[in-house]
Amino acid sequence: MFREMRRIKQQISAEECVRVLKEEKRGVLAVHGDDGYPYAVPVNFIYDDKNHSIYFHCAKEGHKLDSILKNDKVCFTVHDNGYQKEDWSYYVTSVIVFGRASVMEEGEEKYNICYRFGSKYYPDKEGVDFEMQKAYSRVNMVCIKIEHMTGKLVHEK
Repeated sequence: MFREMRRIKQQISAEECVRVLKEEKRGVLAVHGDDGYPYAVPVNFIYDDKNHSIYFHCAKEGHKLDSILKNDKVCFTVHDNGYQKEDWSYYVTSVIVFGRASVMEEGEEKYNICYRFGSKYYPDKEGVDFEMQKAYSRVNMVCIKIEHMTGKLVHEK
């Protein structure tokens, strides 16, 4: 169903893919947008090992949410900042995920995921608590159940 990587020598392990998903803070969500156009938008996210899922938040209405509700098949891409060795060129690791997105139902699980999300981005518990109290009621949490994941290390030369 999913294509294998063409540049197989650059492929990284599933464990390395998970490392990138855990460490990086932003990725690009691609959905089937309006009138057949793709719609790709940068989002903050968390990766959950236990559920092998990616979570992000969105508003209760908008293009992203409408697109997911219309077609739940999504692609999510993340890359690190790369590193240099001895010359000007960079080594960059990227991960591409294909999966199905769904809006989480209200309840304890959604609250806990949202709290973990805030903990990744806010410097202290007080900041997370403040934002949760202020904005939680206006937030949807979306879960991407990962169906296929690949990653690669590219030497950009």
